[in-house]
Amino acid sequence: MPQKVDLRVPPEIADNDQQLKKMLAQKLNISEKRINAFQIQRRSIDARSRNIVVQMQVNVFVEETFEDAFAFTPQLQNVHNAKPVIVAGAGPAGLFAALQLIEKGLCPIIIERGKDVRERRRDLAAMNKEGIVNPESNYCYGEGGAGTYSDGKLYTRSNKRGSIFRSLQWFHYFGATEKILYEAHPHIGTNKLPHIITAMREAIEACGGKVLFNTKVTDFIIEGDTLKGVVVNDTENIKADALILATGHSARDIFELLDRKQILIESKPFALGVRIEHQQALIDATQYHCSVDAPRSDYLPAAAYSLVSQELGRGVFSFCMCPGGIIAPASTQEGELVVNGWSPSKRDGNFANSGMVVTVDEKDFATYGFTGALAGMHFQQMVERKAWQAGGGKLVAPAQRMTDFVGNKRSGSLLDCSYLPGTNSALMSEILPKEVYASMAKAFVSFGKKMKGYYTENAMVLATESRTSSPVRIPRNEDSLQHPQIKGLFPCAEGAGYAGGIISAAMDGDKVAMKVWEYYEVL
Repeated sequence: MPQKVDLRVPPEIADNDQQLKKMLAQKLNISEKRINAFQIQRRSIDARSRNIVVQMQVNVFVEETFEDAFAFTPQLQNVHNAKPVIVAGAGPAGLFAALQLIEKGLCPIIIERGKDVRERRRDLAAMNKEGIVNPESNYCYGEGGAGTYSDGKLYTRSNKRGSIFRSLQWFHYFGATEKILYEAHPHIGTNKLPHIITAMREAIEACGGKVLFNTKVTDFIIEGDTLKGVVVNDTENIKADALILATGHSARDIFELLDRKQILIESKPFALGVRIEHQQALIDATQYHCSVDAPRSDYLPAAAYSLVSQELGRGVFSFCMCPGGIIAPASTQEGELVVNGWSPSKRDGNFANSGMVVTVDEKDFATYGFTGALAGMHFQQMVERKAWQAGGGKLVAPAQRMTDFVGNKRSGSLLDCSYLPGTNSALMSEILPKEVYASMAKAFVSFGKKMKGYYTENAMVLATESRTSSPVRIPRNEDSLQHPQIKGLFPCAEGAGYAGGIISAAMDGDKVAMKVWEYYEVL
């Protein structure tokens, strides 16, 4: 059995295998020659003091054969002639559900309204360069879903949903670095994710699963209280005894379809706000106790932050923080402005951005005249349309300096920004619901007291960060995970209100697929 050793080392040693081996030998009081191998199990940065250290737990193999603690051998089967299961959505939930179905001997038919990764890039380029939105292919729709272009953060607290480690192993199996298996806050990077997602799809197809792009669910085939398939593109029927509905938090047409067919859905709270952008050097200086004018150590990653405050009875919190990243347009329709953030794998950009959001609920929706199951969705649309109008069209984002945001003053000049479609000076108080704006204005000042330099005129605020989670919940039975009214309909992940990020969505997809297999066992 390997010996477990806890280390606290300077950052410059953390990635130096020779130096690590030397320190491990000293810790165990043995000769380096006796160490046949070692493997990092956990790693995190402790930057609470100026003496920054990397905390590590390491398996050390002293005069014994190396055993890989991360070994993973999936049981992928040939399912060419197996029973079909429809999976609507090729995001993390849909892909991981498909992999689990294959392991259980079922044939997934993945239906994706958008394009594959390669073709999808052209539509993203059109968004950034020309301000053109393709409503079927954008940052939310297409192979990999919103997860492909949402930074690739693999951190979640959702232990109750299933095995976080299993989900990470799948990503590693398809090409992610081993670091994601032991880093405290694992991250792949938007530039790396497309290749990994493509590898997943190719494996699914090689086993006999099908992936249909440019294929949109437009109706459900229901006999009595049992689902029998779906209609796609208004013309073709695809039959199966189960549908995993993993269409994501932005598939408003699916919510409207369910509501129109009187299939039970519920309005749910979600978080709404803006995206903040600072110079990465400022965040580094604050978190690593260095000077803004002096770059951080080459051995340290771009610094991140997490902030939360209670203001005017509401929680204001940072969301999807992207060190060294950029802000990108995440709209799915013309006339609506949504922004999101992502980082490349090296996180080496000049800017740091984060969503800054406030939870809104049914009381807020009703204040603006929205009630019923789609109240949150309509409330969300209202704010996005205001942002579009304030930007002036073509995905230009309304923007304001942070200090002007707090002072409710239109900025006379705007800073250079990573958002490629461009920015237009606007008053956020005219875009955001007044309760959200007021709470956020107070929070920025509070955050400046907690984190030196955060509250500054040299930070930009862009609207609107509104796709944090689904504004609708599709209910499901706690045991079977099927919709309470429709047998064979399995609501899944973010779009159904049961996940919030890549890993939690992947875990939910895996979990739902297992329930589909159990359902098929008794048919």
